[in-house]
Amino acid sequence: MNMNSFNKGVIIIMFLIGSLCMTLASCGSGQAQGSGEALLQDCPLVHIAGTSGVNLEISIDDFNALGFAYGDSVDIAFSNGYALEDIPYYSGYYVEAYAPLLVAYPGADYVKATINYGDDLWTEAGLQEDDTATVSIHEKEKYLEIQEADDIQYSDDREDFPSDEVFANFRSVTAGDIRENVLYRSASPCDNIHNRASYTDDLIEAAGVEYIVDLTDNDELIESYISDEDFDSPYFLKQYQESDVLPLYMSMNYLSEDFQKTLADGLNAMAAEEGPYLVHCTEGKDRTGFVCMLLEALCGADYQEIVDDYMLTYDNYYGITEESDPDRYNTIKEQNLDVMLQSIVSDDAADTDAAGSAEARPDVAGLTGAELSGYAKDYLLRIGLDEQTVEKLKERLE
Repeated sequence: MNMNSFNKGVIIIMFLIGSLCMTLASCGSGQAQGSGEALLQDCPLVHIAGTSGVNLEISIDDFNALGFAYGDSVDIAFSNGYALEDIPYYSGYYVEAYAPLLVAYPGADYVKATINYGDDLWTEAGLQEDDTATVSIHEKEKYLEIQEADDIQYSDDREDFPSDEVFANFRSVTAGDIRENVLYRSASPCDNIHNRASYTDDLIEAAGVEYIVDLTDNDELIESYISDEDFDSPYFLKQYQESDVLPLYMSMNYLSEDFQKTLADGLNAMAAEEGPYLVHCTEGKDRTGFVCMLLEALCGADYQEIVDDYMLTYDNYYGITEESDPDRYNTIKEQNLDVMLQSIVSDDAADTDAAGSAEARPDVAGLTGAELSGYAKDYLLRIGLDEQTVEKLKERLE
């Protein structure tokens, strides 16, 4: 073998090795890159409108099998140059409003990069359908303490719950002056992702619900649930076919103008319909919690009544009560409920009452003794309802 042939052979071998490395650097595997290890490279993205995030086209189990663990700090580099550095990877939304995170929410199809209660990361990052993401370990277990403190899971097995009502997170809302059996809240009666839809459907039929405010879905999603083989919600289907279901397709960002506009549209429609009403999202927890606390406050509920109803969801799903787990109970109340309620009583534009005079609005510490009805009315007027509609809504509920 002459030297030229030897050199050509070396070049070919090097080319083949390089090609193999490039093949391995696909969605699901990777090599060290920068200061961290890129365990996931060039992963395709899935954007679902209205979900305010960027889904990585990989399942949670497959993602974790690559070496990621909840509580890790990660870097995400998108192929268009946009990057997120040193963000937590959690199994839930355990960050403050407007903070980025990578989340593997139980039951979700994909791992998702998002900004908690923020604008849609897809738009914020300027992503296109052919963009990809590379995810690297920034620091192992950096956020593990927070993950372990906030990580709470629930069962989707009916046998683990004492009643259908608890399993479906179903109840009549009666805080303040709301009449019994006129306003209900629950998990979804149509989306069976957590095996609760048929139970919820039976309960709302028994309760005589006449109008359903669906905070989560649009018609396309509802039609997809109906076409599923496991769909077993005939009462919801009847209400939907009779146009007694209002799909609002709201994001979880209750601070956004889009959320507030959509909520105003929904409450305008609700005020024009006869009850009894059902308000639901997927779990009946976050979006439902916000809408119910707003209506409760409007109808004269005090802070403790709102707390009792909101926190009952965490008892239903997780068995968390003030007595059984006071630390978690108070953390949830302070990080979720108090912040939501503060957004209702705050008015960044002008802290004035209906007459235009200056009005001191309570901070979180002052919520316990505040008269919340006037603040709730101000909020509704601020987001687009008129005086007549607000009064009609109260009349429907009280």
